[in-house]
Amino acid sequence: MTISSLPVLDLSLADDPATADAFRISLREATHTFGFFYLVGHGVDHELIARVIGVAREFFALPDAAKLAIENTNSPHFRGYTRVGGERTQGKVDWREQVDVGPELEVLPTGAGHPDYNVLQGPNLWPRELPALREVVETWNGAMASVADRLLHAWALSLGQDGDVFDGAFGPRPATLTKVVRYPGRVEGGTEQGVGWHSDAGVLTLLLVEPDRPGLQVEYEGLPLDAPPLEGALIVNIGEMLEWATGGYLRATRHRVLAPEPGTDRISVPYFHSPALDAVFPAIVLPPELAAQARGVAGDADDAQIFAEYGYNALKSRVRAHPNVVQAHHPHLAAPSGSR
Repeated sequence: MTISSLPVLDLSLADDPATADAFRISLREATHTFGFFYLVGHGVDHELIARVIGVAREFFALPDAAKLAIENTNSPHFRGYTRVGGERTQGKVDWREQVDVGPELEVLPTGAGHPDYNVLQGPNLWPRELPALREVVETWNGAMASVADRLLHAWALSLGQDGDVFDGAFGPRPATLTKVVRYPGRVEGGTEQGVGWHSDAGVLTLLLVEPDRPGLQVEYEGLPLDAPPLEGALIVNIGEMLEWATGGYLRATRHRVLAPEPGTDRISVPYFHSPALDAVFPAIVLPPELAAQARGVAGDADDAQIFAEYGYNALKSRVRAHPNVVQAHHPHLAAPSGSR
């Protein structure tokens, strides 16, 4: 069967008892089959969406010196600005620049007796020249967390679980991550890899893409399926922790972004909804009819193991993507043991 587009789901249907069951079934089937879907009816204010895109463009228009003042090599917590070509996927350079923002939490102890992933928690780096970036991104994160919680509740019920089965893994210190990203246009003789094929390490991802800016491709039956932005919709995908929790019934689908055409660019803002670093994500017992369709837990896009303790998944992802931060602050993590 030829598929030309991802399914479109309306979250407002989850609030109506007359349509809630049908929504949950559609949610479960979309993420079992594709791992991706468009989400409308999410209730996020259109003005906030416009502010997010607008402040992203303001940031990337700053002089290089202002952006490099918060470069991620200044952060042992993998926060801040990554210059074009400064991140890697599957060992190849990505053609994008971005700011990484996590929860504003205290620095954790590191070294002997402490898990390596503790390095991921700490303060963000914010540009002095654009204080609005912090206010807008933190407001956006709150809105995304609310949408993610509603989806997780619906997923749990659709999988035959109590609605709050996943709540305990998040606690007061979830390790969420937001990337504010700009993909510049390709240059002659340069890479077409905006970001290479990968799967996401967290629980679920909510992606905002600037209108009329294609480039996202989702792997479906071994082939790339275009997933251009849909007006007013977020793009949602499963992360590796939900694959792990469901024994592969839900699959963390590989995806990539192609670099834009020359003379154009693309803004996107992915929000990664992830549990606490030290959380052991629950492995749920599916109803027999669903368990029979579970495919088993695959490795990640680099064929590495997916761990139950979330922090190890987050750490191996960051170490692979940002060798500059590893070299500057955590050279011991460059060894294979740094991923576990």
